[in-house]
Amino acid sequence: MEAVILVGIQGAGKSSFYRERFFNSHIRINLDMLKTRYREALLVQACILAKQPFVVDNTNVLTSERARYIEPAREAGFRVVGYFFPPDIRASIARNKKRTAREVIPVPALLGTAKRLQEPQPGEGFDRLYIVRLTEANEFLVEEPEEPAHSGV
Repeated sequence: MEAVILVGIQGAGKSSFYRERFFNSHIRINLDMLKTRYREALLVQACILAKQPFVVDNTNVLTSERARYIEPAREAGFRVVGYFFPPDIRASIARNKKRTAREVIPVPALLGTAKRLQEPQPGEGFDRLYIVRLTEANEFLVEEPEEPAHSGV
């Protein structure tokens, strides 16, 4: 049982990453598709009750936003994995412009999301936390962040 939380601004590549890595194994939970937090909460709860792996494919830029998925998943015994897409504003704006007219995010909204971004931390309840970068060849490079040095006590 695994809950995956994607974290990054619009146009960072999160949905493409989902399709490449998790499409065949995890249910995608996405507020843009579901339209309301109520529907989203129902689907999260259904996945937890069914012990179904799921991916939360939203921006999830605030610690409090991530907590709404992490806490119930951990309580149910899910392994919680985070994938952080560090912001590359120019690249995100360029990818955003390639979206269909209905899907394009206004640039000021994208910039606002970047300003609110709180970088995810292992202490939030992640069992694993990875950094994802999109290369110039549009390939995903997944890295584990270096562990913070522990002071000898």
